[in-house]
Amino acid sequence: MTALLLSWGTGDQAAVNQLIPLVHDELRRIARRCMAGERAGHSLHASALVNEAYLRLVDLQHVNWQNRAHFLAMSARLMRRILVDVARSKGYQKRGGGAVRVTFDDALAVTDERGEDLVALDDALRTLAGVDERKARVIELRFFGGLTVEETASVLQV
Repeated sequence: MTALLLSWGTGDQAAVNQLIPLVHDELRRIARRCMAGERAGHSLHASALVNEAYLRLVDLQHVNWQNRAHFLAMSARLMRRILVDVARSKGYQKRGGGAVRVTFDDALAVTDERGEDLVALDDALRTLAGVDERKARVIELRFFGGLTVEETASVLQV
């Protein structure tokens, strides 16, 4: 897998085609983990999140992939960015910007709270990164990427 990552990093697109089947299950695991906190009826599902991440990964040129853990960490970061982008765009797409629409029917609770939580979490991670970049990366790798302590240490080279 590391050899395929290194080949891809030098521009070998055939290596990507060989790599994706090897990491597909792990990418789905990361996507399910990222989606776990999302509201029911979210416009993206885990498989769609994997597909969107795949499309963005394929567009990357000349990345210096270090190993499997580095690839998975970058994939987790990319999936988080996709979800944050979707949550932010939903707030802007609705009439009234960030206004939350509710019905008069008390039996039906309509909320975008999960998307707002994700945006708030992203803002908090950005603030933490301003204070301590490494702590923000650890949270991102462990929470979103599901990496072990050892894998996180490998990615951070500590």
